[in-house]
Order: sequence, then C-alpha cells, then structure tokens
Amino acid sequence: MARDPDTIQREIEQARDALAATLDQLGTKASPKRLVEGAKAEARSKLDDPRVKYALIGAGVLVGLLVVRKIFS
Repeated sequence: MARDPDTIQREIEQARDALAATLDQLGTKASPKRLVEGAKAEARSKLDDPRVKYALIGAGVLVGLLVVRKIFS
C-alpha cells in the first residue's frame, strides 16, 4: 500500500530532528573541554584523599633525601 507523500515528508523531518538532537548530545559528551575538566576534577579528588596525599609527600621526602645523600657522598 502506497504511503502519503506528506506523511513520508513529516517522518523524514522527525528523523532529522531526532538525529540532530542525538548529534548535539554526543558533541556535548565528547567535548574536549568537558573531558579535560572532568579529568582535572577526578585528579583533584584523588589528590585530596589523605592516603594518596601522604604517600606522595613521603615519596617526595624519600627522593629528596636520596638526592641530598648522593650530593654529599
């Protein structure tokens, strides 16, 4: 059974609108600026964890002591 051209045209326009909305959402999700901000926020939250913070401080002190020892040996 043949379909009405107006109905077909309307369905095509609806499909285009849906595709455009989907592409906009994908563009927002894959935005480099958004990804960078997310990575920075995640890194900050990890560094705010006392276990990570104190482990990094300890590693820094150890490296500093080794460098000082090497210089004066």
